[in-house]
Amino acid sequence: MEEISAVPLIGVVADSGLHGGQHSQNVKDKYLHALALAGAAPVILPQGLIAAPEQLDRALSVLDGIFLTGSASNIEPHHYLSAEQGEDLSPEAHPDAGRDQLAFALIDHALERSMPLLTVCRGTQELVVRTGGKLFRRLWEQPGLIEHREDTSADLATQYAPAHGFSIAAGHHLSELMGDTTEWRVNSLHGQGIATLGDRLDVEGRAEDGLIEAVSVAGHPFALGVQWHPEWNSRDDALSCRLFDAFIAQAQRFHARTHSNGEAV
Repeated sequence: MEEISAVPLIGVVADSGLHGGQHSQNVKDKYLHALALAGAAPVILPQGLIAAPEQLDRALSVLDGIFLTGSASNIEPHHYLSAEQGEDLSPEAHPDAGRDQLAFALIDHALERSMPLLTVCRGTQELVVRTGGKLFRRLWEQPGLIEHREDTSADLATQYAPAHGFSIAAGHHLSELMGDTTEWRVNSLHGQGIATLGDRLDVEGRAEDGLIEAVSVAGHPFALGVQWHPEWNSRDDALSCRLFDAFIAQAQRFHARTHSNGEAV
């Protein structure tokens, strides 16, 4: 059996868009750097894998964890709203249907195989939707909520600075990571948010206005999602640092358990 200190391979979902006028797929450096600084080897997963099941299965067979990033795009609303109930299914301004499909497949795999899963912002919304929850499409229209969007006219350091309080729920992953610390401050760069959860998810913490900001999958060793962006200067913030370290430690354990003979089981 390989040592538990083996460098784990973490699959990272790709976004699609235009680069230099050409269709492309990419992952922002900040996500890849956060994983590398925590001791992992990130592997970008292109959306085309969803149309090639054998290739997707092969890629997943060597991975030790899944990371779903944030994105400028939003989940298409038909995945979590219903026209029969009179809900608005109009297209989003920045859809990415290929990412929806691949992210949902990655979530299914991680939950079925007890593979470590960490999700951020859009990724957390994908986890919520895939497990039966719903989203607020426009947080700024919800009464009683603070502004969760970033000031796009500010520089990046200001946009990613702590923006509001966050209360850590007792008895779950984040409370274990932070011990006696029950309050923190996190950044906030999202226009959509969690409205309801399906039965599989637990609340890990809430923003100061009561909005759910972190969730985990009940009964899973480590399937955790946060609405803020811990990847930004991840080693400079205690909660972010511990979150990535815990994820990579779980990926190392998964590797030792499932690749001990050189093959996934």
